[in-house]
Amino acid sequence: MKRLFDVVVALFALVLLSPLLLGAALAIVLESGRPVLFRQQRVGLGGRTFEMLKFRSMVTDAAARGPHFTSDGDPRITRVGRFLRRSSIDELPQLFNVLRGDMSLVGPRPDLPVQARDYRPEDWALRCSVRPGLTGLAQATLRSQATPEQRLAADLAYVQRATLAADLRILLLTLRRLGGAGAN
Repeated sequence: MKRLFDVVVALFALVLLSPLLLGAALAIVLESGRPVLFRQQRVGLGGRTFEMLKFRSMVTDAAARGPHFTSDGDPRITRVGRFLRRSSIDELPQLFNVLRGDMSLVGPRPDLPVQARDYRPEDWALRCSVRPGLTGLAQATLRSQATPEQRLAADLAYVQRATLAADLRILLLTLRRLGGAGAN
């Protein structure tokens, strides 16, 4: 049931948001050229890696210019990229990951493969027992101020109590947050 829900909602969202997706792609190309998408290996269901998609929000040679993780005021982030990140539009290409079955609409956010070392083995296994999500309990409730420990606790609580009703609540909380003061 969850997979059917994911596919139907992702298809509907892609059709509804197609003008926004095209506008974002055009803005990226006009400001800093191609590629439009940023692709990165992430860990999904069963610990398998997949290529996660995002709109590119940094200069094309960002990896060669600085640290792996970004911070506020990072000079590698483009002007368009700042807007895409603030509004979470940069995450919308992940709807294609949902259609491919790599991700779900709701679940723990997908980690980089190197982040597995940050978890106890049993927590990592539990986290990898579900598809990662475009949004999750941590993103919908804790925002960006959460510590890594708080995010992990929210992710594990979600995995242990995941239901379609919980997914709907998380999606509504996420939409409300995005419609408010902006995403973090």
